[in-house]
Amino acid sequence: MIVNSLQFFLFFVVVFTIYYLPIYRNTPKFQNLWLFLTSYFFYGFADWRMAPLLLGATIAFYFIGLWLKSEMEKGQTKNASMITTLGVVLGVGVLVYFKYMNFFADSFAQLLKAIGLNVSWTTLNIVLPIGVSFFTFKLISYIIEVHREHIQPSKDFIEFGTYVAFFPTILSGPIDRPNKFIPQLQGVRQFNYDMAADGCRQVLWGMFTKMCIADNLAPFTDRVWANIDGYSSATLILTSFYYSVQLYADFDGYSNMAIGVAKILNLQVERNFNHPFLARNIAEYWRNWHISLTSWLTDYVFAPLNIAFRYMNNLGIILAIVINFVLIGLWHGADWTFAFFGLYHGLLYIPLILSGSFAKKKKLRPNKIGIPNMKDFSYMLVTFLLVSIGLILFRAESFPQAGEYLSSILKCNDMFNASMLEGKRYIWPVILILGLEWLQRDKQHALQFPSNKLFNCAAVRYLVYAVLVSALFIYAGEVQTFIYFQF
Repeated sequence: MIVNSLQFFLFFVVVFTIYYLPIYRNTPKFQNLWLFLTSYFFYGFADWRMAPLLLGATIAFYFIGLWLKSEMEKGQTKNASMITTLGVVLGVGVLVYFKYMNFFADSFAQLLKAIGLNVSWTTLNIVLPIGVSFFTFKLISYIIEVHREHIQPSKDFIEFGTYVAFFPTILSGPIDRPNKFIPQLQGVRQFNYDMAADGCRQVLWGMFTKMCIADNLAPFTDRVWANIDGYSSATLILTSFYYSVQLYADFDGYSNMAIGVAKILNLQVERNFNHPFLARNIAEYWRNWHISLTSWLTDYVFAPLNIAFRYMNNLGIILAIVINFVLIGLWHGADWTFAFFGLYHGLLYIPLILSGSFAKKKKLRPNKIGIPNMKDFSYMLVTFLLVSIGLILFRAESFPQAGEYLSSILKCNDMFNASMLEGKRYIWPVILILGLEWLQRDKQHALQFPSNKLFNCAAVRYLVYAVLVSALFIYAGEVQTFIYFQF
């Protein structure tokens, strides 16, 4: 039951109707219970075998949070630190076991084979639970925030369980922080027309980018990756650009739908993207790409490492950045290609760190005719090229495949052929999304219209909605699974 399906629409109609029943407006407990039950139904529909894991982890962290608070109130700081460590280790342990044990077993088997020893296994055949990378990070941040006294532990299990399993975000995020989301569950949520209307617009935009852009680009990029030798160098270059846009349209599409659905329920979910293709360097890009993940790792991994390594000055910052990005890479998947994807991005920070500019934030300023000035545009283009190169590692199933892709580009063979002409037909989604990124750079999503005479006209707004809805029926590509479901 994916968020852009008819099944989800019918499911959400039921959720919405009962959630806003007027007889329950005086208590949030029913709304939370309803969200808790429907979230587990939604998760179980996706993978019922792993619902007990989600519930068990939630129960464990609920009691760890209460235990931690109890020790803190007694002044037992050493015990509190040990409990926090226990919570972090438990959360990381769940993630490592389910997501990485197959990888470790396979890597160890390959090592033994390399030194001439026979092994009787390759993988442990452990099933990867959907959304495990997202809900374990929620649980870990909860314990850390309780220990830092940024939040009080939740005494209401249903309230806490709703935060962990909230159905719009359980499968692919965004990764909400407890100190922002749990307080919203402590009051009654009444229907807010303006917020719900904006949520509907955001859902519509998310559906459009996923179904009309990502799903149309996916078959072409898949064909090229399945037969790298059969395509020209120019087509491979174009495909790498297309995949960057496909990944963004796919994941940002899901995030917009998740955030929009939450808005309809009068709940604010953390923003996940802020026009990353307008970034002028790799630091800007990661500040605006998968924000909930990068901010999570910045707060809980990079910041402590940066403090620990501060005696090494710039070398310490570089070391903290590289470790942080290797973890970002591995978070995406248990494969050496993801580790080197993270390493690649970490190394791109070195010139920025040495020049002292990696933390600087400069506002984009258009030129006289309203487009990026040449300096900004050139930096945007270089950043986009660097990101697209890195995504070859991200997309490849193995190092040999990534090497084959890059070497085929460098051969400059048959630069223009029929495959290039085939690829040109997909150029419009790229132009569309990059153009709207610029035009709506001050908005959270493309359908937050500016306040001017043109868009103050209801007829114009509804015409835009009608065009997008029509596009969903006419131009939607073949249904593709959301890319980040695998993470």
